Amino acid sequence: MRLKSYFSGTVEAAMELAHKELGEDALLINARPSTPETRGLGAYEVVFGVPPKTETEAVAKTIAASPVNASANESLAQDVAELKREIERMAQSLRGGGMLLNQAKQPSDLLRVLIENELDPALAEQVAAGTLLEDLFEVDPILGRHGATRGVVALVGPPGVGKTTTLAKLAARFGLTSRKPAYILSADVYRIAAADQLRSLSAILGIGFDIVETPVALAQALEEHRGKDWVFIDTPGLASNEMEDGADLARLIATHPEIDTHLVLSASMKPADLSRVIDRYGIFQPKKLLFTRLDETDRYGALVSEAARRSLPISFLAAGQQIPDDLEPASKESIADKVRGERRKESVRILGATA
Repeated sequence: MRLKSYFSGTVEAAMELAHKELGEDALLINARPSTPETRGLGAYEVVFGVPPKTETEAVAKTIAASPVNASANESLAQDVAELKREIERMAQSLRGGGMLLNQAKQPSDLLRVLIENELDPALAEQVAAGTLLEDLFEVDPILGRHGATRGVVALVGPPGVGKTTTLAKLAARFGLTSRKPAYILSADVYRIAAADQLRSLSAILGIGFDIVETPVALAQALEEHRGKDWVFIDTPGLASNEMEDGADLARLIATHPEIDTHLVLSASMKPADLSRVIDRYGIFQPKKLLFTRLDETDRYGALVSEAARRSLPISFLAAGQQIPDDLEPASKESIADKVRGERRKESVRILGATA
């Protein structure tokens, strides 16, 4: 298959150009925002493929003109026709079934918006074909492991995504609102300032606080505070070259039967960076994705793409520094509206009981 990239200000314009140059059989393979290096060529890079139909058709014509006996000609022609069909099937499978350009000469506004909002093109095509966006991903804004008698919540994630502030928001929402005993543990011994900030926030909230310097100390603290209905665990933000340092902590969090682990990610991350971070933090075996900094972007497609790709539900959405106001339970409707470019405001109900 021959591939060709088009750079254009809109996906629709690239489609029209490809149709003129490549013809009716062009396949839409991928569409993504241009990199900083290629942005001068156009806002989007759209990749198309063309099955080598002309070659197979030429072979078929040669066979038809051959002096070989008629039955042999017919057998060879059937083989060539089957080869042609197989090539077309392979081409379509490149994007989960693909999209023939002649079926998308007039792409819907929805498809264009979804791709511009960085939803994976294969998912965008499904939605444009009639699949509900809300059916592509799951949400789970209930804290605590299902079936557990108390809520033990750990936030993990890279530096700078707002884990500490988000932990304080959750503790305020669930510990104070429910009027149930709560405790905060900080396993972040890499940044003294983070522990001091959390200690101060805990004092303001009237919630107990302690620092655990090792995974063994964390396990002991969880047993010591077994009478608490809520235990919130802050962890260090580990860069890519520090993951080995957190291996023992990751092992404890991944294997502890009570810990509900949320991977905290910035919604403003580039899709490729988001995917790499989720891969890196797989050693913690997170149960849910929690997105912060929603106020720093207007493209939310990657949230749905990664939730769908990893089969991990989205738990909460955070925007801003206000405690506990700038935090809301994830809902399919709210997230789908954001990905579709809609800004519908709706009231949400805070879910705070362990299942």
